[in-house]
Amino acid sequence: MTTASADWGSASEIDDLAGAVAIAGVGEADHTQASGRTAHAIAAQAVERALADAGLAPRDVDGILFSGGIGDAFDARAFHAHFGTSHELWESPRGGGMVWAATAPATVAEALRSGKLRHVLNVFSVSWATQRPQMVGGPGQFHAEERYKASLEVPFGWFPQPVYFATIARRHMIEFGTQPEQLGAIAVTCRRHANLHPGAVMREKKLSLADYLARPMLVDPLRVEDCCLISDGGGAYLMTTPERARDLRRPVVLVAGVGEGRSATGLYWAQQREFTSTPQVFSAPAAFAMADVTPRDVDVLALYDPFTIVALMQIEDMGFCKKGEGGAFVEGDALAFDGGRLPYNTHGGLLSHAYVLGISHVIEIVRQLRGEAAAQVRDAEIAVYGGYTGHLASTLVLRRA
Repeated sequence: MTTASADWGSASEIDDLAGAVAIAGVGEADHTQASGRTAHAIAAQAVERALADAGLAPRDVDGILFSGGIGDAFDARAFHAHFGTSHELWESPRGGGMVWAATAPATVAEALRSGKLRHVLNVFSVSWATQRPQMVGGPGQFHAEERYKASLEVPFGWFPQPVYFATIARRHMIEFGTQPEQLGAIAVTCRRHANLHPGAVMREKKLSLADYLARPMLVDPLRVEDCCLISDGGGAYLMTTPERARDLRRPVVLVAGVGEGRSATGLYWAQQREFTSTPQVFSAPAAFAMADVTPRDVDVLALYDPFTIVALMQIEDMGFCKKGEGGAFVEGDALAFDGGRLPYNTHGGLLSHAYVLGISHVIEIVRQLRGEAAAQVRDAEIAVYGGYTGHLASTLVLRRA
């Protein structure tokens, strides 16, 4: 068995921001299959709903973050064009979805603390389901055009994403004895949670473990249900100081800790020595230390889950169980919102809610801490989002005020 040694990656240095940032408004666009909408229209709907949630007007926003280089970003120019505003608006491409859905608070903490900024939006949207017939805009295009992958992975058949993670899943099974039923438990739990969520793409589609096991392989050992959706959708959340948040309309949710970890192999993570580990090995301990919590304190967990095996590995790497014991840890109803040992992706995640790259995961845990979630965890006080992009991972710890 391998263990995650400390020399294959590292944690980023992030200044302590505990208590400096609060999330005061959240909004999701309609999550759908191909809808014909643009990414800008989707983002605008999410922003409108986040502002309404916080009780703010567009002119109250003085900062916006988005994911640079991924799709048609809703930046300051797009914000002004949609809302008809013209005031000064700080912007940064170091936000949006994936790992940056977790690290966005760290990007703006000092500016909020100093008063340079008052209300900052983090926004992400995609129209990849609509774009899919043209085979543009989705994760496959990004990976196919990335130079390392195009030169050193694609020519050998290690492409696209289901192939990557089928390889990793098989390695995990060989090393640790992980079983298909254990991956299936993750998929079934996410689907059950999505069945309870009014905005989930898979709300009306049930899935039992027997159904899962009867499905054919997509890329052995993964079935379609082990893989994320491709969706149109998006979300936004609004950050401010805890003091300002108390003057707004919603219960205050505090950012308690943020971490980020990276693999030394960068985007060429076929060469990552610890092949069945994620950079959560480095990210989660840093975030938990900043928040002064341990994995046992976590009431709700939301993980970026493009594939079931990625969720299982992150659960191990964040310290919820020992490496190699993730399969046994997630069996049965262990991840259920209503009685599981670790309520997980209570909105359904990328597997069953929508593929909007982590922004809705953060929105879901905010709603959990407010007591507003569809699949509400009783007395939730500490919630965590784990972001992932292969060679990067991030961890966001939120606390009910």
